[in-house]
Amino acid sequence: MEKTPEIRPWIARISPEIVPPSLKDNTADVDRLVKAAKKTLDSEEVSVDFPLVKHLPGRLRKYDYRVDAVLFWDKKRWHLIDILPHQDGKGIYGLAVDLGSSTVVVQLIDLSTQETKDETSFHNPQLEMGTDILTRIHFAAQEGGLEKLQGILIERLNQEIERLVQRDGIEIDSVVGMSAAGNTTMTHLFLGLDPYWICREPYIPVINKPELIRSVELGLRINPGAPVLVFPDVGSYFGGDLIAGILASGMTHQSEISFLVDVGTNAEVVIGNSDWLMACAGAAGPALEGGVADMGMMAGPGVIDKVTIDLSTYEFKTRTIDNQRPVGICGSGLIDLVAQLFLAGMIDLRGKYVAKRCGDLLTEIDGINHLVIVPPENSGTGQPLTLSQIDIDGLIRSKAAMYTILTTISNTVNIPMNEISRFYVAGTFGSYIDPISAITIGMIPDLPLETYVPLGNTSLKGAGMALRSEDARDEIFRIRDQITYLELNVNQEFMNLFSAAKFIPHTDSSLFPSVNPVRGGGE
Repeated sequence: MEKTPEIRPWIARISPEIVPPSLKDNTADVDRLVKAAKKTLDSEEVSVDFPLVKHLPGRLRKYDYRVDAVLFWDKKRWHLIDILPHQDGKGIYGLAVDLGSSTVVVQLIDLSTQETKDETSFHNPQLEMGTDILTRIHFAAQEGGLEKLQGILIERLNQEIERLVQRDGIEIDSVVGMSAAGNTTMTHLFLGLDPYWICREPYIPVINKPELIRSVELGLRINPGAPVLVFPDVGSYFGGDLIAGILASGMTHQSEISFLVDVGTNAEVVIGNSDWLMACAGAAGPALEGGVADMGMMAGPGVIDKVTIDLSTYEFKTRTIDNQRPVGICGSGLIDLVAQLFLAGMIDLRGKYVAKRCGDLLTEIDGINHLVIVPPENSGTGQPLTLSQIDIDGLIRSKAAMYTILTTISNTVNIPMNEISRFYVAGTFGSYIDPISAITIGMIPDLPLETYVPLGNTSLKGAGMALRSEDARDEIFRIRDQITYLELNVNQEFMNLFSAAKFIPHTDSSLFPSVNPVRGGGE
């Protein structure tokens, strides 16, 4: 059995033996504490920031110099975060945060035991200013816009943290660290940095590798001295959430070559192993997030996440989240639906409806063909749920972009798809998507199903790993410096391959040998 490597924490609680002052020993309070801490840590590098200096004399005397010290290591020295009553039986805690543009997830971690204690999530309040990143960048350029975007995020984060610690019976000052991973724009908005140039040539962020920041500087209501680790970015379109994903996947510890795909606002792809990494990003996400189809929705109660078609009756069988009456469809359901329509021959290679197969289910609304998926009497809205030809066309563009991104990057490194040992899929896309359906429509390569490994929320997982471990924290910066970024906007091969991928599953059917339309969908 392989031994799990020991985790070296970079936030630590120690019990230094401090000798109380006397007439024979009039060493200053701070010097006295630092001397004891150096001995306990076996380190000559311990510092105390000035805001803490003011409070130390009173608190040392309050606890008769019997205190525990909480410190963090920044690769150069230990910094005092706070002092606590000696062995008071209370732990120290940290927060791992996934700074999603749509959803923010916060995980409470016991830094003494390394265990996850609790978790909460909430809609990013910045959605009020814009559902997409570009709109928020424009909003930030308005007078007071940046301050508002940062302020509402920090305030909501503070409220959720307060609820979290109260639920778990923890004092807020016991939260002594945080790590946060998000895309480049979300990182800027979290830090209150102007994202103006992220979306304008030559697409330059304010900063790619933020230093550790004290929580008080960001307005976070946890221990004021708590360090906040913000994941580094590679550039405007490859953020810390992807670096967290690479860390969480473990692909940099393997000699075999792996893919990592994360689909959100964009589709972000990494290929590589322990020796090298290449990455790129492209616009393939909106249709998969429910942002294109008329009945498209983010995952939630009553949202269709699985679809099959009975080939004898052409009846739709849908599964909804929480088994409620259907009100819309999410990305995984949409991919299932289009795959099933193709296999049933109800759409052709171009994704166009085949009228004779669709029968009475096909109707025209404002001059556009719509297929009734859920009749009004079975719908949770009282209205029919329909899939329009425009919806399908949008999905085909997204799936073509996704497959083309994968093909372009594998061609660039001259590694055939069938030599990929693992295909890691991150995020909700990876958790809910059926690989068979995604292969059927030509979104992902036709590889053995065991190649595909769903990883869930790798942004959160990576943030938690880096909060717990000094080695993991240091690794995110090595990963960042190891990545070669491929710019797709100026890649001519991408445009050529994209045209070939705008068919189901592809113009070259030999690339998808497992896909066989049952009733002539490819005819």
